[in-house]
Amino acid sequence: MAPRINLPPITRALLLILIALSTLNATLRFQKWSTSTSAADQAKPSTVSYLTSPRWAIPYLVLIPSKSIIYPWTFLTSALIENNIVSLAISGAVLWFGGRYLERAWGGREYTKFVLFVTMIPNIVTFFIYALWHSVRGYSPPSATPINGLLALSASFLVSLKQLVPEHTVSVARSMISIRLKHLPALFVLANMLSGPLLGTDTAFWLSLFGFYTGWIHLRFFRLADIGTAESASSAEGATMRGDPSETFAFVSFFPEIVHPFLAPVCNAVYDLLVQLKLIRPFPEFDVESVSASAATRSASGLPQTTSASGDGARTMEAERRRALALRALDERLNAAQPVATPSAVRLSDDSEPATKEAQA
Repeated sequence: MAPRINLPPITRALLLILIALSTLNATLRFQKWSTSTSAADQAKPSTVSYLTSPRWAIPYLVLIPSKSIIYPWTFLTSALIENNIVSLAISGAVLWFGGRYLERAWGGREYTKFVLFVTMIPNIVTFFIYALWHSVRGYSPPSATPINGLLALSASFLVSLKQLVPEHTVSVARSMISIRLKHLPALFVLANMLSGPLLGTDTAFWLSLFGFYTGWIHLRFFRLADIGTAESASSAEGATMRGDPSETFAFVSFFPEIVHPFLAPVCNAVYDLLVQLKLIRPFPEFDVESVSASAATRSASGLPQTTSASGDGARTMEAERRRALALRALDERLNAAQPVATPSAVRLSDDSEPATKEAQA
């Protein structure tokens, strides 16, 4: 019996498309390179590889600032194309592990919206940054740097994992290096920023940066999530809330605590401005408290296990857990609001007990 691939449908489709488009891109680049260069030039060791040189990029598959504006589908297809076997293997692993978990945790619909949001918007913004730069310089190179790869989605996957387990620690090299998961997105962007001047991959910085931003914006303000409340705890479906207002998912939480006093006023000012412009909706106070309690529980318990459950089962378990947390938080607030009996009232109750017994006799 052939081995069964245990992948949800959307993740499986994305992985197959990644392999197919990357193979097609490599084949077309090789054909373009072989027909444009002589046999003598191809045999020279100094000849630039057809996989790395932007000269052989395919404008109707990947984004090229000076050519791909007439191929609008490249804003999506370029995110699922890698130029070499190493980056293809890394992107495939990201989809296999990260996509499999997130699709089962969120469901196919929310996962699809997330993937479209965090792949197309970074590509669009990066494309127009390079187009603007070329127009300012007044020169468009004949072999402009192509924009492609799964870096934006990889950065957004790290953001989503930080949302699930903000205090989880990742150990590398037999626990010699330990990094908190909440710091990985910023470190990922920093690594790609440094790789630009060293390896000539300047597009990697922009894709990872905007993937980080768009992933956080989508999860913070727009993604629909199940959340248990006191009113919906008895219902089968529960309630939904747009976004994640928990304090552990605030923008400053991605950075070391030493810079929080400097970043927090700036972030709060930007948030207030966006609310006044009605670009985002303010979070209700109760939602902030209940979701923060849920996030604290996730931090203590570690990464939830949803790999063995179906999508609907995983969402139901998550909704039940959040409803229980919300009920417990409400219980604690009600208990704290109840008045505490004074000592005089206790003495009065004790003194009146014998008289009541005599009256009953």
